[in-house]
Amino acid sequence: MALLFDPLSLRGLTLRNRIWLAPMCQYMVLAEDGVPTDWHLVHLGSRAQGGFGLVITEATAVVPEGRISPQDTGIWDDEQRDAWRRIADFVHSQGAAFGIQLAHAGRKASTFRGFPGEPTGSVPTEEGGWASVGPSADAFPGYTEPQAMTLADIAATVTAFADAARRSDEAGFDVVELHAAHGYLLHEFLSPLSNTRTDGYGGGFEGRTRLLLEVVDAVREVWPAEKPVFVRLSATDWTEGGWTLEDSVRLSALLKNRGVDLVDTSTGGNVQADIPVGPGYQVRFARGIRADAGIPTGAVGMITSPQQAEDVLAAGDADVVLLARAALREPSWPLRAAAELGVGWRDAPYPDAYSRGKWDDVLTTV
Repeated sequence: MALLFDPLSLRGLTLRNRIWLAPMCQYMVLAEDGVPTDWHLVHLGSRAQGGFGLVITEATAVVPEGRISPQDTGIWDDEQRDAWRRIADFVHSQGAAFGIQLAHAGRKASTFRGFPGEPTGSVPTEEGGWASVGPSADAFPGYTEPQAMTLADIAATVTAFADAARRSDEAGFDVVELHAAHGYLLHEFLSPLSNTRTDGYGGGFEGRTRLLLEVVDAVREVWPAEKPVFVRLSATDWTEGGWTLEDSVRLSALLKNRGVDLVDTSTGGNVQADIPVGPGYQVRFARGIRADAGIPTGAVGMITSPQQAEDVLAAGDADVVLLARAALREPSWPLRAAAELGVGWRDAPYPDAYSRGKWDDVLTTV
């Protein structure tokens, strides 16, 4: 059996394989009310049918002003919770686990979704936008200046993450992932490039990590003990003077001690940087955190072929792989991977209705 198809147990959850759907923004809540729609049911449900072991939602806002765009999903009210429950039921019916990425966009909130032919940058208030917030009143390039958060704002954000986690449990999610990557609010607090505060939430490592640790503690308090908590980190800012792999290792050890079960390891997004993008370019960061912090990690970023993904696990670089763009192109990527790696179709996660289209037949006749 290929390593990709080994089950993985985290706390009381056993996942059928180690091929997971990464969170990917869809920007398809056209009513702009945060309520997931049939688009999200089909997008996430088709990947559950396609054999992914864990399906994770897009960045889902814990407060309205935490949305990246007006078309983002949310989980700040019960109507959204109930809409997510319908999707959770279908994902579970296909044998996959379901995770939600809880997020606050911080200074990168209230932006146009940037689809082809559409505008980019911040949405003006007269067009449905809102004032963004951040650790400091420093704008992301090309966006409007955020308001520096007060201590009351910070406390309310911690509460909002906890409330969102409680609703996520009620909706039937198996995993919560806290989004502390890609230049959104929790990452903004971590990095000295975006956090210039001089109070207890700024300054050195302890101050800049304080908000994330408080959010983890608040979420872990309301989230069932048998269910895992993940954190997505940008392991480096790719910029001199910014957040580093060494910082990520140090933080990940603290997260492990606070009940975090896996670090979903990405990079960048907080400042404009020259990133050496290429196949598997972020894998070494997952390897470093896994080895030096002693916590399970997920590898993501230009992992496209089954053998490449299998090699990541075989080398001990990560415990799981997460697919994003490859999964947009091919919702049933795990089923093809099983055939290419020699896993018999009866041991692969085929829905019964799809067994007549099994990849084994294609590969033996080509």
